[in-house]
Amino acid sequence: MISLVDSLGQRYSEFLGIHVESGEDKEIFKWFLAAVLFGAPITETSVVKTYRCFEKHRVLTPEKIVETGWDGLVAILDEGSYTRYDYKTADKLLEVMGNLNAKYGGSLNLLHEKASDKVDLERCLKELGKGIGDVTVSIFLRELRGVWSKADPKPTPLVILAAKKLGIVRGESPERALKELKEFWIKNELAGKSFVNFETALLRFGRDLRRKMRS
Repeated sequence: MISLVDSLGQRYSEFLGIHVESGEDKEIFKWFLAAVLFGAPITETSVVKTYRCFEKHRVLTPEKIVETGWDGLVAILDEGSYTRYDYKTADKLLEVMGNLNAKYGGSLNLLHEKASDKVDLERCLKELGKGIGDVTVSIFLRELRGVWSKADPKPTPLVILAAKKLGIVRGESPERALKELKEFWIKNELAGKSFVNFETALLRFGRDLRRKMRS
């Protein structure tokens, strides 16, 4: 497990230079934008390239996304090779940011504060727009474990696939899998690493497994 976490466990936010551990609204929003991009069935390389384009054009706040408009967002998405999902993602971003501004003044920290518990937190995130589903919510909240007290998402199917392949979990349900993953981590915790690193490594390993299964 040491080699798996060392080689595959770098947090996506860390790789992108996003400091979610600061708890600052601007950093958490940057990760939210990246999580929305990661939520589509598209390559990690394309997502990173597309996020870098948003970064280059300084479109990294809810207000700036709304101001950029549909045509501008499609242009950025196309520049980042997000062409297959450009129109749909531009629609999604405008709807989500409009609701985030209207309901929470553009603050994801306020959304977290207003949520009553972890289930309500996930509900509030999904209600920002129809394009925010279970996968996006799990990706986003995974890296906020330890930052937001109510961030405790269920593992994605890819994480469960990897964990079952490695014999770490036996349960079929995400709830049972999360319990087994946490129990395994407590017994095998690595110095200098977190449960987020462990879960991220499983996610990447799961992607590799799925790719091999399809080819």
